[in-house]
Amino acid sequence: AGSRLQHEYVPSAHLSAACTCLAWAPAGARQPPSKDGPQRKKRKSEVGEVDKQLDILAIGTAVGSILLYSTVKGELQSKLDGGHDSRVNCVRWHQESCCLYSCSDDKHIVEWNTQTCKVKCKWKGDNSSVTCLCISPDGKMLLSAGRTIKLWDLETKEVYRHFTGHATSVSSLMFTTVKPMNESKPFDGITGLYFLSGAIHDRLLSVWYIRSDRKEKNAVMSFSVTDEPTFVDLTVSEVKEEPVKLAVVCRDGQLHLFEHILNGYCKKPLTSNCTIQIATPGNDGDSTPKPVPILAAAFCTDKQSLLLVYGNTLQPIIEKVSLNTSESHICLVRDIQKVLSLKTDAALTKVKTPVVNSDTKVLVPGIPGHSTAVKTPASGKEKKKNKRKPGETEESIEERLGALDIDVSKVKTPGGLPQTDSFAVLLVQGLESNDAEILNKVLNTRKENVVKNTVARMPIHAVIPLLHELTKRLQGNPYSASIMVRWLKSVFTLHASYLSTLPDLIPQLGMLYQLMESRVKTLQKLCRLHGRLFILVTQVAASQTVQDVPEVNQTAKLVYEDDSSEEEGSDDEMIADKDSDENWDEDEEKEEQSDEQDMTVEKEMNGDSDLEPENESEEE
Repeated sequence: AGSRLQHEYVPSAHLSAACTCLAWAPAGARQPPSKDGPQRKKRKSEVGEVDKQLDILAIGTAVGSILLYSTVKGELQSKLDGGHDSRVNCVRWHQESCCLYSCSDDKHIVEWNTQTCKVKCKWKGDNSSVTCLCISPDGKMLLSAGRTIKLWDLETKEVYRHFTGHATSVSSLMFTTVKPMNESKPFDGITGLYFLSGAIHDRLLSVWYIRSDRKEKNAVMSFSVTDEPTFVDLTVSEVKEEPVKLAVVCRDGQLHLFEHILNGYCKKPLTSNCTIQIATPGNDGDSTPKPVPILAAAFCTDKQSLLLVYGNTLQPIIEKVSLNTSESHICLVRDIQKVLSLKTDAALTKVKTPVVNSDTKVLVPGIPGHSTAVKTPASGKEKKKNKRKPGETEESIEERLGALDIDVSKVKTPGGLPQTDSFAVLLVQGLESNDAEILNKVLNTRKENVVKNTVARMPIHAVIPLLHELTKRLQGNPYSASIMVRWLKSVFTLHASYLSTLPDLIPQLGMLYQLMESRVKTLQKLCRLHGRLFILVTQVAASQTVQDVPEVNQTAKLVYEDDSSEEEGSDDEMIADKDSDENWDEDEEKEEQSDEQDMTVEKEMNGDSDLEPENESEEE
């Protein structure tokens, strides 16, 4: 009644196994049969009105287990495991027996015995995931839906009827009638009943009729709403001429009310009798009223008034409203700001703000190891430190950044280099604020040591923004590109392990990779051209030097003959002659092909010197 949180339960594995669906256990067979499973789930906002014995709550989880939680004891009663391999989409209690039915993304439906916590029966419900269940009023049949809807006989676990269903997965299923409209034929418990279904991303709720024959599979009528239905509640029609009342809350925060007597086929989709919205008054400060989303709505036991849940999911406001549905559109004005702000202010009063006198001295952190502030001779710096005294105005961020830049340039380590930790701080600030001036100052550093240390000391989260910035700058002129490559090299060498853990690394670095590819593509051709030009230039230079050398007189000035080694020597020289002749011819061919000038020059030199021993031997 006071829209206060009455009870909160967080499962121990709520992070790994999030809660996906829930349903209240029936308080026993004494309850009237009209209160079937789906209604009880929808009526969770109205626990106080239902029989006090409502205690056990079945909670399906994302990993396939089902928790049974006792709200009276405030503890987990039991856990149902081993039925599903994947996310549980819907849980439903049987009205009489202590059975629980659940369906899952693993395409199966499971019947549980909640006393023994064991699987009673498990069968395949669909070719894709089963998203919704509903038990018939007499408890002998079960509706299941993925996209198509099937009606199962619970005794034999066989399909009794097929229905076309929806294009998307069904999110809500519920019976709208308890007795058939024409009471001429004997009632078998299911034939002649109507049920309702809604699906995600589908703005039409369909009504289906269960016939005695299997001919008709399509919906007999449909209700159209403004957006995807997120919450559906209805009053069950128990008497022949009693209309079914339907409350549908849409994703856009509107509530649509329908009232219709289900009596056969209707071709056109029915529009709502009444649409309800909630808005803020828009009087204080804000002149425009803002919409307040309705989260859920349920009919009270008198079937006239409604319980509305609106606001935000963390702190919803629950209100009982009796409406005059003769109007087609109702806008309720509610000031939720007052309700919420009062609560938050009350919570904040515990925080005390310290009272600061104007006489107090504020000590600034000094050199590590010193407890007091260090006095510097420069008066400018003193002023800067005392700027933050109470009562004086604060500097603008721009001035602070300016001051920061000046300090950085003045601070020198014994080696004369700027301190890399301040560079790393500056780099991060520049990347966050996207300040070109700071980035230019840091990234135009040419010293390998500073670059390496800066990259090593920067925080991990700044690596990707830095890579994006470097990529941008690589596209500029070649001079800046050559500096940026140094930064890239150290980023990749130091942060390779972090980068390899990123799932979206390929799209992040794609542009950089293509940029490098396109740059490097021309490199090979340029190298070849460079080699050829080099050969030409060296050949021209070599031929000029040959022309400039004057003729040398080749006659021997002195011949010294040694008897003992004469024969051996002449043999060696003859071999050398043959070799040198062959080499001379080969060298000329090689010169044209070779890419390296050193070889060329050496071989020319060899060629010249090889001529001399040949002449000597002739002289001999």
